[in-house]
Amino acid sequence: MPRALGVLGWLPHASLAASALLFAAAVGARAVEPVDLRAAYSGTPGSWPRPQLRPGAVFEEFAPLPPRTTPDAREAKWIELGAKLFDDPRLSASGQIACASCHAAELAFTDALRTSFGHDRQRGRRNSQGLLVTRWITPLFWDGRAATLEEQALHPITDGKEMAAELADVEQRMNAVPEYREAFAALTGRSAIRRGDVADALAAFQRSLRPRGTRFSRFVAGDNRALDDRQLLGLHLFRTKAGCANCHNGMLLSDRRFHNLGLSFYGRAREDLGRWEVTRLPEDVGRFRTPSLLNAGRTAPYMHNGLLRSFANVVAFYNAGGGRDRRPSALEGDAPQPTPDPLLAPLHLTREEQEALVAFLETL
Repeated sequence: MPRALGVLGWLPHASLAASALLFAAAVGARAVEPVDLRAAYSGTPGSWPRPQLRPGAVFEEFAPLPPRTTPDAREAKWIELGAKLFDDPRLSASGQIACASCHAAELAFTDALRTSFGHDRQRGRRNSQGLLVTRWITPLFWDGRAATLEEQALHPITDGKEMAAELADVEQRMNAVPEYREAFAALTGRSAIRRGDVADALAAFQRSLRPRGTRFSRFVAGDNRALDDRQLLGLHLFRTKAGCANCHNGMLLSDRRFHNLGLSFYGRAREDLGRWEVTRLPEDVGRFRTPSLLNAGRTAPYMHNGLLRSFANVVAFYNAGGGRDRRPSALEGDAPQPTPDPLLAPLHLTREEQEALVAFLETL
């Protein structure tokens, strides 16, 4: 017997795995025509059905990442130096914390924690972001406070809750290591290592990183069979009824912009006002940069504060229309009231639609 799928019309229980004929998602209660998704998504992304976007969305079509290139000999030496520094706890005040402490290669350069621990086991406010797309996604950090990878590289080293080091001390420690002095001298022509050299090496290493191949990357590159029917339905929902493509688009599945999802805990103990702390612009209160979703299946938990543990949690959060910012009337603060993001609204996804969307997210 057919199983009801809300606005998707009907879909036989077993057909998610076997049928080529799926139905287009709709917004609200509009009637829709059946669409053969396998045929509709058989070409390159530019030929796919257009996404359903809300006013204000800035969309770039999905695309493969640029081909991998081989670094020249000089660049390869910078990358090798950066990789060594990335794993070296001598960059921290305690001599016990390295960049890799919060960005493990096995976890897509995250740490699988809600928020990271740093110097003296202090817990930070924010979830450790993956580094696999940092060469393309700027500005950097959840709040966009760094314009370049070189600038970004020094922030964790000097942050009192992270590595808590003084840059003068870092220079002294690096210059005390003959291996580092010789390697940097061969590249800079100077006998002494400077803090900018450390930043350059760490930035070079991060630029060498890229996401690993996935079902989604093969599909975007033209392998029409890389997604099964349930995952393909999830892709279509991602671009239509679920509204994900309003912010997660382009080759990185990120619009690289800042949005308020109602998770700033405005006026409460966990308050984090995001982009506003950098710009002091009223419209930036509670806004955080849209993360890339490439390899996101390896980077749980999710959101800037790591509150959502799984893709199912994320889908349920957006299905409800996002979070809600509140300030108790008894409290006063410097920041104005956050403005809800106009791209957020309840989605009314059925259980089957949510499951299909999660199945697609797991291919990223």
